[in-house]
Amino acid sequence: MTTKNAVLLGGTRGMGQALSRELTQRGYKLFLLGRDRSLLESCKNDLNTRQPGSCVGLAVCDLEDAESLAVAMSAAKSELVSVSHVILTAGRFATQDALEESEAEVFRLATVNFTNTLVFCELARKAMNNSGTLCVFSSVAGDRGRKPVIIYGATKAGLSHYLEGLDHKFKSEGLRVLTVKPGFVTTEMTEGLKPPPIVGDKTEVAVEVADALESNVSVLYTPKAWRVIMSVIKRLPRGVMRKVNF
Repeated sequence: MTTKNAVLLGGTRGMGQALSRELTQRGYKLFLLGRDRSLLESCKNDLNTRQPGSCVGLAVCDLEDAESLAVAMSAAKSELVSVSHVILTAGRFATQDALEESEAEVFRLATVNFTNTLVFCELARKAMNNSGTLCVFSSVAGDRGRKPVIIYGATKAGLSHYLEGLDHKFKSEGLRVLTVKPGFVTTEMTEGLKPPPIVGDKTEVAVEVADALESNVSVLYTPKAWRVIMSVIKRLPRGVMRKVNF
């Protein structure tokens, strides 16, 4: 039987929490990482109530605090001994208008979504000895420069580019990289934002991601319709993109 011991950063809220619940139903042993210890403990209790023994540990890990990343990964590996999956759903969002008003917020967003996410991924692949599965949530926002998400999208474009490079270099050694590109999903992060015509449900997204973890998919658009949407958007001439507000 294949070992399914997963480290999950971001599993206490939104899509990450929905995914943690789905994975426990599928027999995964989880080690939760997140910023808030009390919330981690609450989520651990929730998972173990649903499936006794499914969550074996937790550690504080904050993508704004670079020093916490290695400590948390070390704690997870020590508890799990063998790590087959590392999953990162955590990230930060801010509207384009808010980012244009605050250079400090731009720095914070880039640190969380790009710089320290890359550091965490490097720690993860080394913890798995360049084997196992590294699953990271990027975004459809990184597929094309778009007016409403210029800066946020840039951080996700860089992340997606990095993950593709990892796949190219380490696939032959046994590292599987799964890049998840959600479209608009109803979570705490998107609360108050005007939704597009296609809106995802976090529980349905969790099922799609869990299915992808158990397949050979390298890139997952979720909800699935976003693959078609972004295929069209990526082909639009720049002159058209200047005129639309999508």
